[in-house]
Amino acid sequence: MEQMTLFDDRGQSAPLASRLRPERLEDFAGQEHLLGKGKMLRQLIERDQISSMIFWGPPGVGKTTLASIIAGRTKADFINFSAVTSGIKEIKDVMSHAETSRRMGIRTVLFVDEIHRFNKAQQDAFLPYVEKGSITLIGATTENPSFEINAALLSRCKVFVLKALEEKDLVKLLKHALENPAGFGGQNVDITEDQLTAIAAFANGDARTALNTLEMAVLNGEITTEGITVTREGMEQCISRKSLLYDKTGEEHYNLISALHKSMRNSDPDAAIYWMCRMLEGGENPLYIARRLIRFASEDIGMADSHALQVAVAAYQACHFLGMPECDVHLTHVVTYLAMAPKSNALYAACEQCKEDVKNKRAEPVPLQLRNAPTKLMKELDYGQGYVYAHDTQEKLSTMQCMPDSLKDRRYYHPTEQGEEKNVRERLESVLRWKKEHS
Repeated sequence: MEQMTLFDDRGQSAPLASRLRPERLEDFAGQEHLLGKGKMLRQLIERDQISSMIFWGPPGVGKTTLASIIAGRTKADFINFSAVTSGIKEIKDVMSHAETSRRMGIRTVLFVDEIHRFNKAQQDAFLPYVEKGSITLIGATTENPSFEINAALLSRCKVFVLKALEEKDLVKLLKHALENPAGFGGQNVDITEDQLTAIAAFANGDARTALNTLEMAVLNGEITTEGITVTREGMEQCISRKSLLYDKTGEEHYNLISALHKSMRNSDPDAAIYWMCRMLEGGENPLYIARRLIRFASEDIGMADSHALQVAVAAYQACHFLGMPECDVHLTHVVTYLAMAPKSNALYAACEQCKEDVKNKRAEPVPLQLRNAPTKLMKELDYGQGYVYAHDTQEKLSTMQCMPDSLKDRRYYHPTEQGEEKNVRERLESVLRWKKEHS
């Protein structure tokens, strides 16, 4: 059973991020909303009154570091557990040890890194021991706990949301690395403030990425008799491409497509283009984006500009023909078109309301006048009787009822005054008025 050996490697062969892992709350960077003076999490750690909790946040924001700080302060047995390398057998062994310790009056704090990787059965194995207090569970996850953690287990844990670090916090962290003997203290590294800011911006809120990038820049710097100079060319190689946080099957996937959809709905083409490019840069399949744009064309624009659907379908075909990177301009084209088109959700509202009626009301038979009568028997049963062929009338209209009796006055489609739908509204009102006058 490993007792926090994960946090003990401070040798110079270890990565810079590991060598500089803070051991005290005072040295922890960021998360002031949780660890500032008087904040609840800080008080729980300082008083050694930790309850079961989940640390949720993007990579490199301090989830494992907080666990190491708790390990150094608690009087309980602290066990480090990885969801990547452990299964049901290992869980049962740890729980057995924790239960024995409980009977001896010793608390057990169990830290589970990447807890979202455990399946339902593995998570269920923790539940009875958390309930009776055999263990205090601390889980760390980059995924939304609402989706990845069993509801029963999640209800017994306090969720603390860790945020991506701000640029100023990362710059401070980088300067500390240059001064600390465990980092580059004493090596006389010549690096400009602009270069540190560039590294912080590249890290995108991730302390580990920031420190790893600094380490790479220093190790590849120009060595002189006076020390090490981080050159412009070396920096460009280290930060040539930003690795964006994006999981095509996780929460960030849905966050970004939601941001794209809502930006277009709000007629903001610049924001829409930005979120679309974020998705592409993160590796999203352009055909997925194009499919969502086709949906948007009818859901949020509809009859206000029916050309929107044609443009969206054409963009999908262009993405299919060309693929990335060439199709990015086609997606930009349709995203801009959809953002600037007049908006109407009348079709979406009609569809949703009708689905509710179909689901909740009795499935009535098709009225006789709307049925075909291809056989003699069907004609004898009055199939088709009362049907009026609209093209035979002067107005191309009739007062024939097409709805079932229980829904004869039901209206689903309520056109708006937006764009071309204004003409549709006028036409529909004219039709309804004529039918009422001639019924």
